[in-house]
Amino acid sequence: MILGIDPGSRKTGFGLINQHGTRMEYVSSGVIRVHKEPTLADRLDLIYTSVSEIIEQFSPACMAIEQVFMGRGPDSALKLGQARGAAIIAGTQARIDVYEYAARKVKQSVAGNGNADKDQIGYMVKSILKLPGVPQEDAADALAIALCHAYNHTGLVNIAGATHSRRGRVL
Repeated sequence: MILGIDPGSRKTGFGLINQHGTRMEYVSSGVIRVHKEPTLADRLDLIYTSVSEIIEQFSPACMAIEQVFMGRGPDSALKLGQARGAAIIAGTQARIDVYEYAARKVKQSVAGNGNADKDQIGYMVKSILKLPGVPQEDAADALAIALCHAYNHTGLVNIAGATHSRRGRVL
C-alpha cells in the first residue's frame, strides 16, 4: 500500500492506494485540516499526529510526498517545508520508506502533462482509480502523488532488475 501526502500548513491531503501489477486500487483519502490551530507549532503537531495515526491504521509499505514548490514565495515555501517535515518524520518514525516527487513529475505521471491544472489532475485520479466522483482537491493531489510513485518506482525497480529499493535508491 502506498500513502501519498500533499503537504500544506493549512490543509494536508492524504491518499492511500494498493497496486496490483498495473492496476491501481483506491483505499482511502481525505484532508487533515489544521487551519484552526492557533500556532504554527500546533498545526505541525497535528500534521505529525494525524499522519502517524493514518500510518498506524493502514500500515502502508511506503510514503510518497510532494517536494517544496517555490512559486508562492519564500514564506510559503518555508511553511510548506515545515509541514512536509512533520509528515516525513511521521513516516520515518514508523520505519516506512519515504519518497519525494516534484509537482511537475506528479502531473506528468498522472495526466501526461507537467503543466496540468487541478481539474485535470482530479479528473485523471477519478478515472484511474474508477471513483464515483472527483475527490477533494488536496485528497486528489495526494492520490496523484501515490499514483506517481506507483508508476515510477515500479519502473525503476523493473529497469534495474533489482528486487527492492530503500529511500528512493534501487538496490
